[in-house]
Amino acid sequence: MASSYLRSFIPFNFITSPFQELSSRWLGISSVTAARFSPINFPLIDTKNEEELRMREVQLGSHTLRSHGYTVARTHMHDWLILFLLVVIDIILYVIHPFYRFVGKDMMTDLKYPLKSNTVPAWAVPIYAVLLPMLIFIVVYIRRRDIYDLHHSILGLLFSVLVTAVITDAIKNAVGRPRPDFFWRCFPDGKDVYDTLGDVICHGDKSVIKEGHKSFPSGHTSGSFAGLGFLSLYLSGKIKAFDSKGHVAKLCIVFLPLLFALLVGISRVDDYWHHWQDVFAGGLLGLVMATFCYLQFFPPPYHSEGWGPYAYFRMLEESRGMTQVPNAQTGDQTQLLEALVANQDDRQSYHGCMSLGLVRDHGSTLDELESGRR
Repeated sequence: MASSYLRSFIPFNFITSPFQELSSRWLGISSVTAARFSPINFPLIDTKNEEELRMREVQLGSHTLRSHGYTVARTHMHDWLILFLLVVIDIILYVIHPFYRFVGKDMMTDLKYPLKSNTVPAWAVPIYAVLLPMLIFIVVYIRRRDIYDLHHSILGLLFSVLVTAVITDAIKNAVGRPRPDFFWRCFPDGKDVYDTLGDVICHGDKSVIKEGHKSFPSGHTSGSFAGLGFLSLYLSGKIKAFDSKGHVAKLCIVFLPLLFALLVGISRVDDYWHHWQDVFAGGLLGLVMATFCYLQFFPPPYHSEGWGPYAYFRMLEESRGMTQVPNAQTGDQTQLLEALVANQDDRQSYHGCMSLGLVRDHGSTLDELESGRR
């Protein structure tokens, strides 16, 4: 009775309360960690899903011409200045005189083709090689609302066309190859005249004669392949023509601009303005420059991310990095809270064990006292 009387004064609630609190933390949700613990004490901190949810907020329509147009253009301000410089250089190359190559009488056999007008006039080249692709870029922008795609496609197209034009005109002036109709440019009346060295003495219109020394390479062909070749690469990336699914119909869309550029080159031979070598070199030059300029801003069309520009995916990575910083801080805070909870549980279990030991000691002491009294 004495033992039971003394044990009634020992605070057994001090022993049971830690275990009750501990069991509630194991089976319930802690008030400190809120909803970060499951009913079986496993943390449900799914940072990957949180990142995916935040990344879904970064949609294509969040970067438009109104919101980020000025910022993107200002970032590429030097590129636009270089484009203006290329325009000035091309004008200078067009104005200066080309190299007047020696043309003898025996060479006139291949230069007596009739003087004809252009099937494709020079003013039409910027329309179908520059304005038409820009119109398609704008249509894509209206649907996707991505300023990076619109800006970089226009910038890459202009670089492709202007760099090709500068290289083409520079080669034209340096080579000075006569056109197939050079005889009638030099001698409109059909009466050829030569100097003592056997070189021609032209008496035709000076501007027509000047243009007659610009056969290699073909400017129409190089400009067509530079603009339409860029458009072909752009469309192949947008429609995912090389996604290994075997949709051959997509190739028809990709080859359509190239076919038009090829027909323009063939027309230059049919009009006797160029030799076939001029057209071949011009087409190769324009297609190579279009490829280089396209890959400067876009991944290859066969790439899994070939449907968008590099700048768009770089923006996504930066946004992901910004979201990872709060997640890392939240993870550190969660680990700290878990460590505090574990330490508190260890302390409580330690005190509980100590209290059990004290109870046992008190119990044994009381038993000894009772036995001694007896």
